[in-house]
Amino acid sequence: MGELVNIIQERRSASKYIPDVTIDPKELEEIFQLVKFAPSAFNLQHAHYIVVQDADTKQRLHDEASKQYKILTASATIVVLGDTEAYTKVAEYNEGFLNLGVLSKQEYDSTVESVTQFYRERGPVFQREEAIRNASLSAMQFMLIAKDKGWDTCPMIGFDPEKVQEVLNIPQKFVPVMMITLGKEDVSGQRPRGYRKPVGQFVSYNGF
Repeated sequence: MGELVNIIQERRSASKYIPDVTIDPKELEEIFQLVKFAPSAFNLQHAHYIVVQDADTKQRLHDEASKQYKILTASATIVVLGDTEAYTKVAEYNEGFLNLGVLSKQEYDSTVESVTQFYRERGPVFQREEAIRNASLSAMQFMLIAKDKGWDTCPMIGFDPEKVQEVLNIPQKFVPVMMITLGKEDVSGQRPRGYRKPVGQFVSYNGF
């Protein structure tokens, strides 16, 4: 528990990175092997990640993200996507339970039908909101795991989502939720941590 508290307290949004620091693909794989345990509604696993390390592609992302320099100096820029059609995978993701006997055929069919109906009845706006919600849960887990492995991150929303979709050939069913830069922070000139509200200002019990 103490280690988790330290990670939470030490993780900060990096404002600039030490240039030319590379991250091994094996280490990225280790991070994502843990990211997959993030929670998601109905275990639909809405998040998809695009890891950008190619210099030319990073330059193009930089140009569509208000020319934020940290995109160029980060070891990788991660584009976090949310799948608006994740619910269509409910049958596939529950087949294992069916084959193992955890779910009966009746329970399996009922799960597939109810989850599919749940999303279809609520329509495209809800499906988009769900994609963003669940991808954001996954993204926070990514940043905490990265910090645990000694890497710094910064979530970013200042970009043109349509242009980013074009640059990375992202299918329309995916919503670009955020970018996350990943690298080793250059802490020279680092500011103190920003103001945090007291708990009493953002927590209520049994009503607002």
